Amino acid sequence: MKEKQKIYILLPLIIASFLAIGIYIGKKLSNPSAPAIIFPSQSNFHGKSKLQQVISYIKSDYVDTIAEADIVESTINEMLQNLDPHSYYIPKQDFHAVNDPLEGNFEGIGIEFRIKDDTVMVVRTIGGGPSEKIGVMAGDRIIKVEDQNVTGSKIENDTIIKLLKGPKGSIVNIQVKRRSEPKPLDFSIQRDEIPLYSVESSYMIDDSIGYVKIIRFARDTYKEFMEAIKALQQAGMKKLIVDLRNNGGGFLQSATQIADEFLGADELIVYTEGRSRERKNFYATSKGILQNTETAILINENSASASEILAGALQDNDKGHIVGRKSFGKGLVQEGVEWPDGSAMRLTVARYYTPTGRSIQKPYENGSKAYYHSVYEMYESGELLNKDSISFPDSLKFTTKGGKIVYGGGGIMPDYFVPIDTTSVHDFYGQLNYRGMFYLFGFQFADKNRKELNEKYNEDIFVANFKLTPPELKEFYDFAEDKGIQYDREAAEQNKELIESRLKAAIGRSLYGDNIFNQILNKDDHVVLKAMEVLINEPK
Repeated sequence: MKEKQKIYILLPLIIASFLAIGIYIGKKLSNPSAPAIIFPSQSNFHGKSKLQQVISYIKSDYVDTIAEADIVESTINEMLQNLDPHSYYIPKQDFHAVNDPLEGNFEGIGIEFRIKDDTVMVVRTIGGGPSEKIGVMAGDRIIKVEDQNVTGSKIENDTIIKLLKGPKGSIVNIQVKRRSEPKPLDFSIQRDEIPLYSVESSYMIDDSIGYVKIIRFARDTYKEFMEAIKALQQAGMKKLIVDLRNNGGGFLQSATQIADEFLGADELIVYTEGRSRERKNFYATSKGILQNTETAILINENSASASEILAGALQDNDKGHIVGRKSFGKGLVQEGVEWPDGSAMRLTVARYYTPTGRSIQKPYENGSKAYYHSVYEMYESGELLNKDSISFPDSLKFTTKGGKIVYGGGGIMPDYFVPIDTTSVHDFYGQLNYRGMFYLFGFQFADKNRKELNEKYNEDIFVANFKLTPPELKEFYDFAEDKGIQYDREAAEQNKELIESRLKAAIGRSLYGDNIFNQILNKDDHVVLKAMEVLINEPK
């Protein structure tokens, strides 16, 4: 494998060297100690492109055996990556991992799991999935899949996924250990299509403001969004917050369908255009049920693509309020091609433009690495901390129909800027958060106390009344110390409310899912609080 990797790394140099050979044909090398070069017969390459010639020559004459498929895949991937950061090749073995989240489903048994103490533990079962229907429960330890033991230090996530996923209708037999049962339990589960939801959370923040968090734009996102909106309207929603933070995008159609619900008939949502693609306009219809609902759209530096289409459509049509930080700046449209061998590629074929004519694609001339590291540069330059650190040239200035100034050239700039809050967060909290202590302890605590917690709380009572006791907080800090994070008493006191809120949210997620997690954290979220302030105080 190492030799193959070396070949892949050297392949561009091999090709470059080979392409340079032609200038030496018929000439004597001036350096007698230089390596000998033998020139192939040019008749072997008749009728082939230069790339085909190179691949053919490597395949037939290279000193070691190399599979042609490996050469071709490496060449395609390198070629696409050099075009732009969003054109890429998908090998057959990676196709489902890349494509399933956009399709909105996968085929399996419907559980979320993690490996803890060399054991596969069910974090939760997916509602309506085959595991929930047959009686698998959160907290169960999977000890066997078919006849294979799946405990021990060598067990890995990828291995478990391969064992549990499979074609719809097929059967997989698992054995689990449950705390309340003296003997292992056997389940025979028929695999089915498992939904991957795009709407992670939807609830009423107060008596009149609804909240919806969209984490991706997949094939069924519009349907999920409308179901959430209708439920919120029945609960008395008059105003709406749509959270697109950290949403990297997905299908353009899903974004335009949702934008349509906010806009009036014939208002432009977005248009696309490319060298070989004529301009295509996407207009709103007359069906929008949210045209008269005052809305705040939340974005940040990781909101990209379809998220920016939705935010840009509302901003340019003078609808709603954009709140948060400048978005990522991805304005390229990819078209997918699937090959007979199961592989695929995504090729950039057009740019998209907001209704005022803005291209919000940020520069990528310095390569993919610099492109994706630009978010860190935004932090270093102060763009995530201070609105005044962000500058736009006048050449990228656009004006909406309502007279509002907006800018192109790299992301959507919000109407209301909310910086990252670094003033009250100590490094101690950062270590706890980034090293996963809240999630790990939250799961452990919920698993250990699941029966008592479920008897004492339902979702609403948990959000309103649950609070960790001082001994339980000490248990958390002891847990973190065992993982190598030294307790800092002063910092713990300084960030006490934040730490308790994060722990409560992690425990709630393990018990009830993502909706509870967001409800708890949003109570202290500065961007959400700003959006509420805008919706309550700003004139319609």
